Amino acid sequence: MQKKICYKKLFKLMIDRDLKGHDLREKAGISQSTYFKLQHDQPVSTQMLVRICCALDCQLWDIADLVDKTDDV
Repeated sequence: MQKKICYKKLFKLMIDRDLKGHDLREKAGISQSTYFKLQHDQPVSTQMLVRICCALDCQLWDIADLVDKTDDV
C-alpha cells in the first residue's frame, strides 16, 4: 500500500503550545500557501519542514507521520 505524509501531529503540537497559524508562519518564515499545503497533508519541501522543526524546537517525527494512503484521498 502507498503511504502519504500526515501533519496532524504538527497541529496538535500547535494547539498544545497555543500557537495559531499566523504564529507558525511568522516564527518559521513559511508562506500562507505552504501552510495551506500542511493543512491538507500535501507535500512540502524538506527545507520547510526543517524550518518548522527549528522554529518549534522539535524533531521531524514530532510534526509528521507516514500513513496509509486511502483510495478516496
